[in-house]
Amino acid sequence: MQSKQYLIMLASVMIAAGCSADRNITDPLQRTGAVYIQTNDGTNNQIIAYRRAANGELLFLDSVSTGGRGTGRPRLGSQGPVILTQDERWLLVTNAGSNDISVLSASPSGGSLVQTVSSGGTAPYSIAVRGNLVYVMNEGSAPAAAPANISAFRLGTDGRLTAIAGSTRPLSTAFPEPGQVSFSPDGASLVVTEKATSKIDTYALQSDGTATGPTVFTSNGQTPFGFAFRNDGVFVMTEAQEGTAGLASASSYSLAGGFHSISASVRNGETDVCWAVIAGGGQYAYITNFGSGTISSYSIATGGSITLLEAVAGRTAAAQGPRDLDLDRSGDFLYVLDVGFADASTRAVHAFAVQDNGRLARVGTFAVPGNHPNVAGLAAF
Repeated sequence: MQSKQYLIMLASVMIAAGCSADRNITDPLQRTGAVYIQTNDGTNNQIIAYRRAANGELLFLDSVSTGGRGTGRPRLGSQGPVILTQDERWLLVTNAGSNDISVLSASPSGGSLVQTVSSGGTAPYSIAVRGNLVYVMNEGSAPAAAPANISAFRLGTDGRLTAIAGSTRPLSTAFPEPGQVSFSPDGASLVVTEKATSKIDTYALQSDGTATGPTVFTSNGQTPFGFAFRNDGVFVMTEAQEGTAGLASASSYSLAGGFHSISASVRNGETDVCWAVIAGGGQYAYITNFGSGTISSYSIATGGSITLLEAVAGRTAAAQGPRDLDLDRSGDFLYVLDVGFADASTRAVHAFAVQDNGRLARVGTFAVPGNHPNVAGLAAF
């Protein structure tokens, strides 16, 4: 096993170099990418890295410390606590228990922890990155009298973050339990979900990286959580509906020409939705249903309206579990983290192949090594 200092490098650099530390790997399993999750451990948060093969299968590589602490509690109530930059050079991770974020290198020059820096608030739960601009969503803490906020950073060519002075902005209220922060595709706006208030916040980005706002809108459904954008500004957002059994739903919106709803609360019959991704060139959305142990799929029309494709497009467990998901760089494979909430034996990363018709075909199930009951977040390339 390679040193932990070479964790991220193994996941990307050795791919190109054609190294084969595992002599039993055949051609379909040549290294082509990686999948990362965080342990969210309360004393030593770590990144767990898997090698992603050309056929979508995963092989555990190793773990490396982020230099921070997680919450030490099962899962995180957010989308985006682990994220890759668009050039796949840097991995950014939240440390919600120590109020900081970490940058790890994924380049030939490193393969190690680059920096751990204050998140600009309390309990960072989600990160968004566009070019060299990074925004962190801090959940806040009522007992600590630390309100939720978003704060901005510049990411240097050396992988180090520098806080942007005056960039911290409030949400619609002090403690709205935010779910995700993300950039719009054109880079002109930020969007944040608020689970406790069922609000959606938008911010206008300025040339210096700061944001104005929020402008606050009411969600179509209760408990808006995760969302994903299509290139034209249409986005699909999950609605947990306060976890009520059978009421999980998704809505579609657009920022083009101003914020507006397209499809309102299209139910899938499942329970307690979480994350969302868009695949198939913007034709399909996939969402996880934590309370049902399932993945649902939606078709997205040219105009942005959504219809349920399959209520159960995939399954990870017989009960509560699937939360975090991401696509590889090509969009051919979908990776879903089941946190094993109801059954620790189901704690694993599940891989699916995305078919041309939007259906999912199971590739395999890949265990989370060690005893990590609080795993959260997933990023893939």
